[in-house]
Amino acid sequence: MKKMSSCKHATELMSQKQDRELSFKEQTWLITHLSLCANCRRFNKQLDIIGKACEERREELENPETK
Repeated sequence: MKKMSSCKHATELMSQKQDRELSFKEQTWLITHLSLCANCRRFNKQLDIIGKACEERREELENPETK
């Protein structure tokens, strides 16, 4: 049960870091958790991929290239 609780906290922090800078304590906790939890590392990587894709799409929409 404790594992689920810490994974839930980790996913909340990973989501929050998309919108704000995490505190040093939050970053340290998250880095430690990610070093121990493969599932959360996978989720973090997926969030990064989605975030980059959204940023690229936003740039395309804001700066349409003329062909």
